[in-house]
Amino acid sequence: MSAKKIGSLGSMGNSVSVAGRESSLALGADKVSVHKNGIEFCSPTPFHEWSEMTVSLRSPQDGSRVSCHGVVVGCAGSKHTGYHVSMLFTSLTPAAEKQLGAMARSEFGAG
Repeated sequence: MSAKKIGSLGSMGNSVSVAGRESSLALGADKVSVHKNGIEFCSPTPFHEWSEMTVSLRSPQDGSRVSCHGVVVGCAGSKHTGYHVSMLFTSLTPAAEKQLGAMARSEFGAG
């Protein structure tokens, strides 16, 4: 994965929502690194590895949304410092791949 971080969205609010069977999380753009085939994010709660998740991302360029399904491949940290979660997307549509690639390469990807 080539890491790219989305810059601050200001008035656009939360840019990413992560939902699984046991939890749901809304994240600001400053907490998420977007890759062409996955994301990394900081979470106050842990996520179990190999958990299936649904992620909804809002593009910083035009506000469009892309919804992706994936699996958590890593979660490290503690309740005191927070958790760094890595997620790999599965079964991406060609349109979702294109949108994620644009997000990862955009000016908002610098960081």
